This record gives sequence, C-alpha cells and structure tokens, in this order.
Amino acid sequence: MLAAILESGEPERLYTALSLLVSTAVEGEAARGLVSFGALPVLLADAAPGEDAFARTLVELRRTAAELPDCRLWACAAAVETTGADRDAVEARLDGVMSTPRFLRETAGARLVVV
Repeated sequence: MLAAILESGEPERLYTALSLLVSTAVEGEAARGLVSFGALPVLLADAAPGEDAFARTLVELRRTAAELPDCRLWACAAAVETTGADRDAVEARLDGVMSTPRFLRETAGARLVVV
C-alpha cells in the first residue's frame, strides 16, 4: 500500500502526489491519501472556465482517484474544522473525513509519502 499525506497547496506538488496515488491504484495496489491544511482548499475547488490546463488536470486527477476502487482520499479532520471547509464539498469530492491518527493506524506498514 502507498499512503500519502497531501499538505502542500502548490499545484505542481499536488499533481505529483495525485499521480503517485492514481498510478499505484491503477497497478492494483491500494493507495490512500489524507488531504491536509494546505492542500484542502485546492483539492475541493473545481476548475473554473478559462482556468489554466494545470488546474483542470488537478480536477481530473481528483475525479480519477475517486473512480478507482483501490484509491481513497480523505480530508484531515483537523483541517476541515480549522479551515471551515464546506462539509458538503468534502463529501462530494473526497471519501469523507478522517483524523491523522486514524489514517496512520489504517495505513500502518504502508510506504508513506508526505507532499
């Protein structure tokens, strides 16, 4: 299993993290991600018309991750609380909310990447 904590709000870093997770899941290996403070607003957003291709690619990668049965992305519970993220948006775009300690327990033994 590959586990990733997505913290950065930088689109290039998020692209790399999502690509790792999606590629891992496509190959048949479990991939799990926890979307934390910096990454949460970026991954909850939808690309607006006229936005650059990179923003649209992030949205597509997030959608692809959601469609893969072996790929899961959760929002960090503390990040949702402290940033005031819209719970409906979280539930619509990610697999729900999970605390960091629970994520680490559920991915124990996985290769861990922090982006």
